[in-house]
Amino acid sequence: MNTKLQFDFLVDKQKNTLTIKKEFAASRQQVWDCYTKSELLDKWFAPKPLTTKTSFMNFKEGGYWHYVMIDPDGQEYWSRLDYETITPIENYTALDGFCDASGALNPDLPRSKWDVTFTEKSGNCLVQTIGYYNSTRALEQIIDMGMQDGMTSTLERLDELLVTLAQK
Repeated sequence: MNTKLQFDFLVDKQKNTLTIKKEFAASRQQVWDCYTKSELLDKWFAPKPLTTKTSFMNFKEGGYWHYVMIDPDGQEYWSRLDYETITPIENYTALDGFCDASGALNPDLPRSKWDVTFTEKSGNCLVQTIGYYNSTRALEQIIDMGMQDGMTSTLERLDELLVTLAQK
C-alpha cells in the first residue's frame, strides 16, 4: 500500500462504528467502477491469499451482490451486500452480511450498514466507509475476526489493480 496516501482504520465503541478512510492514486470514476462492477470486484475484494468470485450482482437500489471468498485450500466464505441507496460516483449505502451459498443470511454473525463515500482529494480519490453495527459486541466480533488486517490486505490489492488499470 502506498504509505504516502491516507489510510485510517478507526473503531468507535461508543457509536458502534468502524470507519475506514483510504486514498487511492486514481480518479473517482476509476475507484467507483472498482467498487461497483463485479468483474473488477472479483480482482481485488479479498485479503491475500483469498480470491473472490461473484455469484450474482445487480448494482441498483434494492439489488445485491452475492459473492464468495475462497482460500487456497478451497474453503468458501459467502457474503452479500444489499444495496439501499446509490448516488453514482458519490455514495452508496448497503447492508453487509455473511451468508451461505444460497444467499441466506447467517444470523450468528454480525450484519452492518455500510455508508461508502467517494470524494476527490488532490487529484486522487478518497473512499470513506463507515460500518454501523447493532452493538459493541457485534463490532468487537468483527474486529476479532481480523477485519483490520483483512481490509488492509484487501485495499492493498485495490491499489495494485488501479496501477494495472492505469497501464492499460
